Amino acid sequence: MANESELMQVRFEKEEKIKEYGIKNRPERYERTTDLEGARKLEDGTKEVSIAGRILSKRKMGKISFLHISDITGTIQLVIKRDDLGEEEYKKFHEIIDIGDFIGVTGEIFTTQAGEKSLQVYGYTFLGKSYRPLPEKFHGLVDQELIYRERHLDLIMNEEAKKRFLLRSKFIKLMREFLDNNNFIEVDTPALQNTASGATARPFVAHHNAYDMDVFLRISPELTLKKLIIGGFNNVYEVARDFRNEGIDRSHLQDFTMVEGYSAYWNYEDNMKFLREMVIYIFNKLFDGNLVVRIGDKDIDFGGEWDVVSFRDLVLKDCGIDIDKFETAKDLLAEVKAKGIELDEENIENLGRGNLIDALYKKVSRPHLIKPTYLIKHPIDLSPLARANDENKNITDRFQLVVNGQEIINGYSELVDAKEQEARLIEQSKLKANGDEEAMSIDEEYIKAMEYGMPPISGWGLGVDRFLQFLTNCDNIRDVVLYPLMRPRE
Repeated sequence: MANESELMQVRFEKEEKIKEYGIKNRPERYERTTDLEGARKLEDGTKEVSIAGRILSKRKMGKISFLHISDITGTIQLVIKRDDLGEEEYKKFHEIIDIGDFIGVTGEIFTTQAGEKSLQVYGYTFLGKSYRPLPEKFHGLVDQELIYRERHLDLIMNEEAKKRFLLRSKFIKLMREFLDNNNFIEVDTPALQNTASGATARPFVAHHNAYDMDVFLRISPELTLKKLIIGGFNNVYEVARDFRNEGIDRSHLQDFTMVEGYSAYWNYEDNMKFLREMVIYIFNKLFDGNLVVRIGDKDIDFGGEWDVVSFRDLVLKDCGIDIDKFETAKDLLAEVKAKGIELDEENIENLGRGNLIDALYKKVSRPHLIKPTYLIKHPIDLSPLARANDENKNITDRFQLVVNGQEIINGYSELVDAKEQEARLIEQSKLKANGDEEAMSIDEEYIKAMEYGMPPISGWGLGVDRFLQFLTNCDNIRDVVLYPLMRPRE
């Protein structure tokens, strides 16, 4: 069997033959009357149909040939007869065309005796040579690393992958549609920032050559968006690319897409209601009114009432530890060890109390939250940007939507007291200095902005990749990211 380089050489030679025939090997455009999905919907007998796509299969049976071409909307069969093209053109076609090439064709729609909608071809235009042979159609791509690295091949060979990423695009479009219809303003804020704030995470550091200084890739647009609330934007959102230099696993990436929204005059309960309406709106549009989503072997109903449970009650139920009884990280860690619970976090001894509680929750509770559940009343040292509860200053007015063991939406009533915010961020900075790499840095510019005054605010963030992961029943979050970062090829 010929190796890939030998097969490519044959294709290079075919391209030279194309030039010899006086055919343009890279034409600048091609006029289509419809895409392939549109062609399949046309009535039999429709003439002068012009379509284009990539050849996925080719079968010659003497004076007649059968091909399938594809585009993002689907596939269609082409039927090419020697008598329609003429003997010379028919011969030339088979001399220059390979599976993987792009062609444009014109002809008439009909349905075969086997019931397959097809185009009888009366003319063709060569549109582009594929130098590399496509993977064998029956097996497709089976190497998972190759799928992530060469997603373009995955999209060519795998119909499910194509549907998954079209669903992702439609999901984001519908989210924008819902927010826009509810008087939210979409904005763009900088990805390069002077301070790594807005979330508890280890940042990526970059160097700004023009200013000769280090900057951070944003871990969240939160503080910038809240500055816009100060500036008078009552409802604002951003579809943001965020970067967190943390571990990678089946549900985490360092480079991911987050949608964050903030509303003046709302509290966290307003947002819990609003976001349930948003999710139901999106699902109704995506799935024609079906709000029951199949996740693995479970049917998860998003249409019913969503459970609401407090952070303390959940952890107490699942491992017997009452987090309210342990005021320091040292005492809590001793209790965790006494219970024989092994946490997955690195440098566990250096974590502050808030991040230690979070690690405990992720170990003992989160995997068991399957149906849509709002987790509320987070400890204040886990939520340095959230508003303290009026009745209990040790917890915050915060919520997280958890589905199938994954945190999908995080939100809270925002802290709008500049003095309290400064004190909390100073405490976070101390934790960072003592080795907690995920603690926040103090952002002096944000504190200064707060000092101009803020209305009541509630905000939220939705991880698009994680939401799509469970929505499409994918085992790995990289399955819903078009080109996740990979190590360079050796």
